[in-house]
Amino acid sequence: MAAGGIPPLQAMAMSVLVYAGASMLAATQLIAEGAPALVVVMAAFVVNLRLFMYSASIRPFFAGQPFGRKLLVSYALVDNPYALFMQRFGTHPGAPGKFDYFYGLSIPTWLCWQAAVGAGLLLGGQLPAAWKLEFAAPLAFIAMTIPFLRGRPMVAAAVSAGVTAVLAHGLPLRLGLALAAVAGIAAGMLAEKHLGARPG
Repeated sequence: MAAGGIPPLQAMAMSVLVYAGASMLAATQLIAEGAPALVVVMAAFVVNLRLFMYSASIRPFFAGQPFGRKLLVSYALVDNPYALFMQRFGTHPGAPGKFDYFYGLSIPTWLCWQAAVGAGLLLGGQLPAAWKLEFAAPLAFIAMTIPFLRGRPMVAAAVSAGVTAVLAHGLPLRLGLALAAVAGIAAGMLAEKHLGARPG
């Protein structure tokens, strides 16, 4: 984020308030390129569309919780806790301890994320560019996604989104991500309609 011209204190505040790494990276790149503020906001919105899908799928598990707890879950709903929570409760929705389990995952994830952002702001400029650390985030997403590919619709959605993201990578303003999301959703819905949720 510092490479995008964002002062360290503002970058740290952005990390705490936004708490969505992919959108922060997209926004930082656009800020560095001098993109208009509206474009930055829209790009972050598009990148975070997956969180809407997370919210929709996790909502039934917390339907009976107080509003304050729902707000806490909505703030902490990021990729890693979501993936591990769904692995544990996706097939056992009636099991007790869902909120405690979710926050047992979320608190250390949040602390590690903020510590890593702080360390990156302090030390990132001293690391050699040849290390290519930007590949770490996509590899983490792939590792978290693979266990969820249990049926043909999920496989169709993942493959379609991945192929579209690669083919549309060169589009300006990160439009390739939006196209990939739309392609993945459409492919998943079509596969669900014609193939059902049979294992691949």
